Amino acid sequence: MAQRMFDTTFPAGTLVVNLTGSFLLGLFLRYALETPTLSPELRAFLTIGFCGGYTTFSTFSYETFALLEDGEWARAGLYAALSVMLALGAVILGFIVARGVVVLRGSV
Repeated sequence: MAQRMFDTTFPAGTLVVNLTGSFLLGLFLRYALETPTLSPELRAFLTIGFCGGYTTFSTFSYETFALLEDGEWARAGLYAALSVMLALGAVILGFIVARGVVVLRGSV
C-alpha cells in the first residue's frame, strides 16, 4: 500500500514498514524495561515476534540487490543508508516516546 502511495520504483514501502517497526521496537523495549507492566514473555512476543515478523530485512536486502543489479548504484546506496540511519533514529524516537509515557503514567 505504501509503495503505491508513493508511486515510485524506489522501495519506499519497505522503508516505511522498517521505520515504523523500528519505532515500535524502541517503544516496546523502553516501556518494558522501565515498568513492570509487560512480562518477559509478552516483551519477547512484541519485540521478537511482532516486530520481527512485521519488519522486512530480507526484503530490504533483496531490493537493495535488485537496485544494484539494475545498475542503480546511487539509489541502492541511498536506500541502504536511509534504511539504516532512519531506522536507528526511529528506535531512538520510540525510546523517547516510551520514556515520556512512563513519566506521564508515574505522575497520574
